Amino acid sequence: MLEETAQLTAELLAALAETLPLRYGGFVADAEKEYAEAAITLAAITGELLPTPEELAIDYAPWLNGMAEAGGEFRRHILDLIRKDELDRAEQFLSVMDEIYHTIIGFDYPNAISLGLRGRGDALRGMIERTRGDLTNALRQAHLEQRLAAFDQKLKK
Repeated sequence: MLEETAQLTAELLAALAETLPLRYGGFVADAEKEYAEAAITLAAITGELLPTPEELAIDYAPWLNGMAEAGGEFRRHILDLIRKDELDRAEQFLSVMDEIYHTIIGFDYPNAISLGLRGRGDALRGMIERTRGDLTNALRQAHLEQRLAAFDQKLKK
């Protein structure tokens, strides 16, 4: 589906190359952002390098916004990993969320240029803090369970 999206995005951009008011009217950037979010999420979850804006053939602002929104997908993925007791992997994705946040906060441009990146960065920061809390609770609970199991083994001896 990602390959089909890449093809459709290329066709859309080619069709609008001569009509800049339509090209930069907002709806194209939203489509590019969604494409970037999907590509970035898939790459991160499958362990590949994150695609660049050049590789996706999209503008930088939608790419950055797509990266910010991928943070929400990573939060959901982390919660799934917690449910599967894959806490080490969940910690890796929390680090990815942190890296994304620190990347996007470095772009301090007006919303007309960054297409709302600051707001998405603020939302991502909140997601990271909630996710960090969820993961911390899961890690502490796992530690407690290990200690209780060890204590139970001592009692049985």
